[in-house]
Amino acid sequence: MQSEKPALGTPSSINILTYNCWGLKYLAKHRAERLQEIGRSIAAAVTTPEIVGLQECWTQEDYLAVRRQTRHILPHGKFYHSGIFGAGLAILSKWPIVESNMVRYPLNGRPTAFFRGDWYVGKGVACASIQTAEGRESIIQVFCTHLHAPYAAEAEDSYMCHRTAQAWEIARLMRQAAERGHAVVGLGDFNLTPSSLGYQLITNHAPVQDVWRFLHPDSSLASATHPLEKARRREIPSVGYNLRENGATCDSALNTWRWSKKQQKQLFRGKSIIVDQSQPDPRAKRLDYIFFSNGLSVSPRSVPWRIKSAKVGMTERHPTLDCSLSDHFSVETTITRAPPGPTSDADALPKQGTIREQTTDTALRTLTNTSLHPTLYTSYNPSPTSSFLPGPLTRTPSPPETNPSEASVWSPRYLPPSVYEEILALISSDKTRAHRQRRLRLCHFIASVIISIICFVAIWWSSRAGISFMLVLISTLNLGGGILQGLIGGLFEGNELRALEEFEWEMERCKEHAETVDGKESGVLEWAPKQESIDGEYHDEGRRIQKNSLEEARIGEEKEKEVWEKVRASEGYSGKENWRRGQGRFGEFHGNAG
Repeated sequence: MQSEKPALGTPSSINILTYNCWGLKYLAKHRAERLQEIGRSIAAAVTTPEIVGLQECWTQEDYLAVRRQTRHILPHGKFYHSGIFGAGLAILSKWPIVESNMVRYPLNGRPTAFFRGDWYVGKGVACASIQTAEGRESIIQVFCTHLHAPYAAEAEDSYMCHRTAQAWEIARLMRQAAERGHAVVGLGDFNLTPSSLGYQLITNHAPVQDVWRFLHPDSSLASATHPLEKARRREIPSVGYNLRENGATCDSALNTWRWSKKQQKQLFRGKSIIVDQSQPDPRAKRLDYIFFSNGLSVSPRSVPWRIKSAKVGMTERHPTLDCSLSDHFSVETTITRAPPGPTSDADALPKQGTIREQTTDTALRTLTNTSLHPTLYTSYNPSPTSSFLPGPLTRTPSPPETNPSEASVWSPRYLPPSVYEEILALISSDKTRAHRQRRLRLCHFIASVIISIICFVAIWWSSRAGISFMLVLISTLNLGGGILQGLIGGLFEGNELRALEEFEWEMERCKEHAETVDGKESGVLEWAPKQESIDGEYHDEGRRIQKNSLEEARIGEEKEKEVWEKVRASEGYSGKENWRRGQGRFGEFHGNAG
């Protein structure tokens, strides 16, 4: 049909690239030379990139160096400013950027870790609206980010909670953009593996696809040394296999910046070192991603995008320095927009609003093809510390798609309650640490004021100039340090605690909804009005009803409605809208009772 064809002027395909440039000023070796070559490599790529997201491009100078090399293919660009030293994020585009903004993460490291710098650069999400043709439906919302870096093993990572909260924030931004009907591209260095809690929040609470995992559903969840990968009982992947199948972008044996100091010295002294791509590569993992969504509430005439390909790129070395261009590799994908034809399931981007059926092995659920309804990929891959092992997932098919705008209704797919409990435990641990740090810093401030007063009193009674000078010096340094600790404890720690409170509230709501869904799917439904209920008649009536048959389930649902009919009457509810309010209120009661 003519209406199914793309509108005149709209691109039939888009090539997207994300790359962490490792452009730390004064710290990254050969920064200027590498950034120049990165620009040349992007411009000379066989598949010309049309939307590019850069991370760790910290200086305007480096950004302009890349722009000079790529301006003829990417005439539009935006360098994003945030924090004290800049966000390090940039977006380049073949098409005009009609709107952009920088959204900072509420949780983003700590100022006391000045040697790490995450807090000082003001990490967040670089947002851009790219208009590929005329009309609202041609706008693509691009979100480029760089999450907080891990500085320890997963079990000992004190910033895991912050990184998980950041994943939740970008998932929210992508979900909101998709709900407005725009196509969504989320890309960047997420510092997350597919086994992480943050990755699960993104793929379950935003209607987006991880393009690599869609095309490579059996790819690794972490490095081969990770307990979750060991549980899969697979051979250690080779360098080449990690690039082709696992999408490894970081810690690859092929990347010269991940070599030992001895090997790097040999390389920079002129020794040629060739990496055999068949050699084992146990440390490589995937940290860089491109997520994509066709958007929700789209027009019936819209033609959905399809994922055509994805690959790991920028693996070549600098032509003169013989080092890798960055300590990461790029991720590149191509999406196409053409009328539906006899294509394979693997090429088609699932439509929103349905869940792709999955199978289970000992360590994960993976994507499998379905012929009836194209579906949206979702999975849960537990972290090594999680006690949850995935069981069979019930497939929820979409209704017949008589109207694409109606079929685009989407709602979050809640993870098992134990996952939210794990996140809440992380939040609780961070809150305990923040409270302790706050008390210590404020005590330090009070002690420094007392010591300074004592020093000034001593100066009053001292008759020797040398002693008076030392007392003034001690008092000044002591009071300066105390004021700094007081500011950090009183302002920053308070800010972190408030952000943790917000994140905790949202995870508690997710846990309540997950328990509701879990109870209904397993045949167990909990209902219980609050102890301080609206109607005294139900004050102590909360109870658990076990349903072992469809008839019992039906009776239970009628009981729920009966309860809320009385609640509605007591509060003056009426009409369909107020009944929805009643259902939402019941969800609160249900979650609190659980």
